Amino acid sequence: MFGKPKYTIVKVKKKEIPEGLCTKCESCGNIIFNKLLAENLNICPRCDHHFVMGARERCALLMDEATFEEFDPRLSPADPLAFKGIKTYREKIEQDQKSPGLRDAVITGMGKLLGQRVVLAVTDASFIMGSMGAVVGEKITRAIERATQEKCPVIIVSGSGGGARMYEGMFSLMQMAKTSAALGRHKEKNLLYISVLTNPTMAGIMASFASLGDVMIAEPKALIGFTGPRVIEQTIRQKLPDGFQRSEFLLEHGLIDRIVHRKQLKAELGVLVEYCAH
Repeated sequence: MFGKPKYTIVKVKKKEIPEGLCTKCESCGNIIFNKLLAENLNICPRCDHHFVMGARERCALLMDEATFEEFDPRLSPADPLAFKGIKTYREKIEQDQKSPGLRDAVITGMGKLLGQRVVLAVTDASFIMGSMGAVVGEKITRAIERATQEKCPVIIVSGSGGGARMYEGMFSLMQMAKTSAALGRHKEKNLLYISVLTNPTMAGIMASFASLGDVMIAEPKALIGFTGPRVIEQTIRQKLPDGFQRSEFLLEHGLIDRIVHRKQLKAELGVLVEYCAH
């Protein structure tokens, strides 16, 4: 009689893939090499999903080479409430300042867009969700006032999932009024303001400067609104329509003027500035 067959157990280690090499598309599940993704302006080559884009990359995309002069690069947030939670506010600031290389969640400055002088502000979702505290409000207000003084258009690219920054309490909420008032003075001088909404643009930012553009542009399928759809459904106890709060839904209902693909954004803005600002 034959005994039980003998097996040799071989343990094979799963081949390790270096971190930071690939990204999985959250829309279609496609695995994309990060180098290819960056070369394609953070857009999925298969389904055209627009990934979040950092503020510095946005500035490089929209401004003519070597023309951008950054405003107030050293402004950094304080901790007026000495806020404490799982992490203190100070710890969150220090952590996020290391990661994206920003002092806060916005970059502002002046440069040329297809040869035309503009003031540009771009919020960055990687810094405390792109939320607006005192520094973000102050930098955007100063940028708008500089544009008013210099009589040139303002373009603000918004990408904030955090709205007003709760860690600063009323100091954060007052920035909504401050930035809106600066835009009001800009408009009184018959000067152009273009608001570009990216995924996500929500809460206090959408309820202030992001919704006040003379021209409202959005990237495809960007989530735009004041409160998230799940919160709204739970509040009104109704099922929301498909695509609710996405760019396409908002264009159909008149909140925005155009949806522009990221690869055409600079050209589109150039045409608008040339047509509307002269």
